Amino acid sequence: MISTQYQKISFSPVLNPAQQEEQVNKKQQFKLPTIDILAPLQQWLDSLEIQNRKSAKVIAKLIPAQCPFERNIVVFGHKIAQIPPMCKLNPLYEQLVGLRFRALCYLVDQCGEDIQSYC
Repeated sequence: MISTQYQKISFSPVLNPAQQEEQVNKKQQFKLPTIDILAPLQQWLDSLEIQNRKSAKVIAKLIPAQCPFERNIVVFGHKIAQIPPMCKLNPLYEQLVGLRFRALCYLVDQCGEDIQSYC
């Protein structure tokens, strides 16, 4: 750091690694803990096991194979807008898709069913 009459000039942290470490430590010191409210629900959905045919069928029917919100707006044969899929914004999306996949796998592997009607 160079001092002048009016202000202090500091060099880039790339030139001074000690200053970079000091800045990182200060940021970590004031970092607030993050709480994931949905973590227990996500873990519960991930740990669910499919144990009978009836529950597997209900799960496969309730959870859609594709996002139901994605739409193309077409006027006179021309696409003027597209509404993007909102499923990716759902914080439980990955867990629900995984649960549906496990249900379909159970129906195929354990029950020997044809799952084409669920796709």
